[in-house]
Amino acid sequence: MDKTAALAALAALGQDTRLEVFRLLVRAGPQGVPAGEIATRLGTVQNTTSAHLKILDHAGLVRAEREGRTIRYVADMTGVRDLLAFLMEDCCNGAPELCQPVIEAVTCGC
Repeated sequence: MDKTAALAALAALGQDTRLEVFRLLVRAGPQGVPAGEIATRLGTVQNTTSAHLKILDHAGLVRAEREGRTIRYVADMTGVRDLLAFLMEDCCNGAPELCQPVIEAVTCGC
């Protein structure tokens, strides 16, 4: 991930509703959540939620999967890993063992 992509991802997460959408999708795991259900769960307007999802998608943090007439959104764990790798690229000034607790905390089997 380059600096421009990292800034886009951080900017996408820097808005309250988008952060809540992203966290909802991370909790949902690989099965994701249909777009309409995201709006319902968060109590937001569907077209506004759609705009937020588009920003998260362009930032590489979520991806859309079409199922007939439904669009299901899933947290893009590759994008998340790329962002975390960028943020921790020069971790601990050459002593990566100091960052091991952080790496272990964000490592999951997804």
